[in-house]
Amino acid sequence: MKKIILTGDRPSGKLHLGHYVGSLANRVKLQDEYEQYVMIADVQALTDNFENPLKITESVFEVACDYIAVGLDPAKTTMFIQSQVPALTELTTYYMNLVTLGRLERNPTVKLEIKQKGYDDSIPAGFFCYPVSQAADITAFQAELVPVGDDQLPMLEQTNEIVRRFNRIYNTDCLKECKPYLSHASRLVGIDGKAKASKSLNNAIYLSDSPEEVRQKVFSMFTDPDHLKVSDPGKVEGNVVFAYLDAFHENKEEVAELKAHYQRGGLGDVTIKKLLNETLQTMLAPIRERRAALNKEKILEMLRDGTAKAAKRANQTLTQVREALGVKYF
Repeated sequence: MKKIILTGDRPSGKLHLGHYVGSLANRVKLQDEYEQYVMIADVQALTDNFENPLKITESVFEVACDYIAVGLDPAKTTMFIQSQVPALTELTTYYMNLVTLGRLERNPTVKLEIKQKGYDDSIPAGFFCYPVSQAADITAFQAELVPVGDDQLPMLEQTNEIVRRFNRIYNTDCLKECKPYLSHASRLVGIDGKAKASKSLNNAIYLSDSPEEVRQKVFSMFTDPDHLKVSDPGKVEGNVVFAYLDAFHENKEEVAELKAHYQRGGLGDVTIKKLLNETLQTMLAPIRERRAALNKEKILEMLRDGTAKAAKRANQTLTQVREALGVKYF
């Protein structure tokens, strides 16, 4: 029997190359080896976008299109919308009783995101408690593996704490602990070189960008401010163009040679940007082509079918949880 994987994204905009190198490419490979569920986490996205729900609801369709465009196959991967699976909300409510405010405050991932968003003492309760919601998402599908970056490891640790406490208190084994499936790819830096590629910072190349948009973003990339002449030796560290070539150019030996050439001088920024543009255009062309051929009704049908399947699976876990709690009355 195949192991179950749960993964997903918050729909707060179109997906970008950082998503692709960090998780999407892996998901395409994993769908042939595992029973994979991919969640469009609209409820989680609303925790810090509650004043602009339209941004989230409109992005659900865009994210689904990106999933299909990169190669996720509905016949192999179940794609679903978080808010349309009521069992997840009920499980979250039960799990809330197993977590203290102090434990949530100590979660490093939550602490970092609170600081990044500048919430200070005005933290929405939904955002503060989203690790509990995430635990419900994972356990509802009895997921054994969860593809994450290392920054999300504290979230899985908290999920497993909830699992162990629930099973111990209610003398059951109905919930499973999960393990991380770490990506070997490092986070993709933004085109400005100041932070990781992000929708909120508008420093990313999107999977749905036109060829001209990609070209403009590549040629605006941060390189080495001291590399004023082609003949000058240049720095590779912190050079965004080389970071993207490392991530996406297939010929690693060529990239290594270009780095050495750049460091000793005689290689211009325009040359390496042209190569990166060609690399990205080649990679994105089939993704754009598949996206352009998508039919909205077909995408919505796929999401309906996937959500129905996900709801059925989550309800099985919910029934076991209710029985363990003693709240299954009929």
